[in-house]
Amino acid sequence: MTAALVERPNAATDAPRGLVSAEHFSFWYGEKQALFDISLTAAPRSVTALIGPSGCGKSTFLRSINRMNALLPGVRHEGAICLDETDVYSREMDPVALRRRVGMVFQRWNPFPKSIYDNVAYGPRVNGIRNRADLDAIVESALQRAALWEEVKDRLRESALGLSGGQQQRLCIARALANEPEVLLLDEPASALDPLATQKVEELLYELKRELTIIIVTHNLQQAGRVSDVTAFFYLGQLVEVGPTDRMFTSPVNDRTEAYITGRFG
Repeated sequence: MTAALVERPNAATDAPRGLVSAEHFSFWYGEKQALFDISLTAAPRSVTALIGPSGCGKSTFLRSINRMNALLPGVRHEGAICLDETDVYSREMDPVALRRRVGMVFQRWNPFPKSIYDNVAYGPRVNGIRNRADLDAIVESALQRAALWEEVKDRLRESALGLSGGQQQRLCIARALANEPEVLLLDEPASALDPLATQKVEELLYELKRELTIIIVTHNLQQAGRVSDVTAFFYLGQLVEVGPTDRMFTSPVNDRTEAYITGRFG
């Protein structure tokens, strides 16, 4: 097998894709408004961290980007979230195609009760890839990119449920990467991991941002400071402040941002 068989955009020569931009986006669960007039841009090949106390709208916004929230009954939205200038809620955007382009990894790892190989190959198979050599190359490439290949290359036919928690989370990242997304959404991906596994996930994000747009929800302010280029602070469904991470953590403009970052609430 060789990962070189898998073709991906050349990070050095191809124009970046994966620009995510919210424009006056509001969201309701029934009568309850969860997001208020959010305007936020996440640039290609960067990491944007969403921070704020529980229930402030971070995960709602994240799940709105690939329309996962649209699957719930009674929801509605106003405004737009665009992927490369196309509104993800428009008729031109097929939801299945959208979720191929915008991968997602959840707080609690959720591998399928299948082999390691079949977990990673699942998406490509659903998308019509049947050739074994192609699948082998995709699986190896995705596991390499998720920094997991060396740990599992001799165990590909074993159950994914036998991996450690940190390995299972990186497997879920590999499963998302197998579909060649342009954007990767992560909802507190390391909150249930031990410090060593958390470090591996953070190092992985640093490598992946060379080719992807990454948006991560985290309650861990130290993690946001370590992994992100831009930080956005949400509070009570509103985007209070957004800016370069180093500036947000050293000289925030808004008093509420400063109070949250310094631990006076949240």
